[in-house]
Amino acid sequence: MTSSSPRAALPLLANYHHVAFRCRDAEETRHFYQDILGLPLAAGLAFDEIAGTKLNYMHLFFQLGDGNYLAFFDAPDTATEEHFKPKSGFNRHIAIEAPNLEALGTYQQHLQQHGIRCDGPLDHGFVRSIYFYDPNGLNVEITARTPEHDSIMAHEFGQAAREIKTWTQATLATKQARGLHMESTKA
Repeated sequence: MTSSSPRAALPLLANYHHVAFRCRDAEETRHFYQDILGLPLAAGLAFDEIAGTKLNYMHLFFQLGDGNYLAFFDAPDTATEEHFKPKSGFNRHIAIEAPNLEALGTYQQHLQQHGIRCDGPLDHGFVRSIYFYDPNGLNVEITARTPEHDSIMAHEFGQAAREIKTWTQATLATKQARGLHMESTKA
């Protein structure tokens, strides 16, 4: 990397503390993530303002096995039904990692026993995944690494920049026709 690279000037971010989404109802979300998925409820924080502005909301945190959190905001004063319509996983999803392929199967059976439609497992080569929706319309993926995971990722790392360049060139006309293409943001 060159010295002008942003990575050279910034320390590498190690992990995320939490990812957060809007939820329809704190208790409904707690039930799903704690009682069904087994994630411990770490915090339920009620607030009545943010940055000096009056706003009632609850911020829920569920702890993952690595110490990071999956978080939700229950903010009924600003919520609309549109926020909770299920969206394609291409638009928005979270992927939570199971410890192994056997655990992935256990989760799939468990979800189905709770009446939750669960698609998959899909074999992506480096991982296998199951997909379902939470009560908030959020597409959730539980994924497990295959034995080939590390070798596939190492191989892909070596060609990622070239693949992105090829993809960008191949999809440019479609993106321009749909008004999606942005000029390069490189400085």
